[in-house]
Amino acid sequence: MKIWELDQPQVSDIVEFETDDETVVEGLIVGETADGYIYEFSESGYAELNKGLAEAEYHGREVPLGRPMQGDVKKFKVYVKNKKGKVVKVNYGDPNMRIKKSNPARRKSFRARHNCNTPGPRDKARYWSCRKW
Repeated sequence: MKIWELDQPQVSDIVEFETDDETVVEGLIVGETADGYIYEFSESGYAELNKGLAEAEYHGREVPLGRPMQGDVKKFKVYVKNKKGKVVKVNYGDPNMRIKKSNPARRKSFRARHNCNTPGPRDKARYWSCRKW
């Protein structure tokens, strides 16, 4: 049943979302907040809903946005959109060093040295480096 066809949707109702002309994804209402409802989707349904949101084009190829991965120039890389809406690649990390975040003293030192309590914008290496730590 489509959510807009329900008079009063309630927790445990199954609703349908149309992603395009042909695709319909079913979701389960698992909670309610002041802003709306909280839905739960299957893994394939979640992927279908976020298909267009998580990818963008960078130098003529599709890349995932906001997902750190093994780097080519540095240890890690991630593709994000900057404030202007342009997709940029952020490289960070020393490829010759290990991250030893399990050592509390090193973790505290790194986070203080890089001012990780205010990591800055997502299109800067400091943000992603602090997030790893």
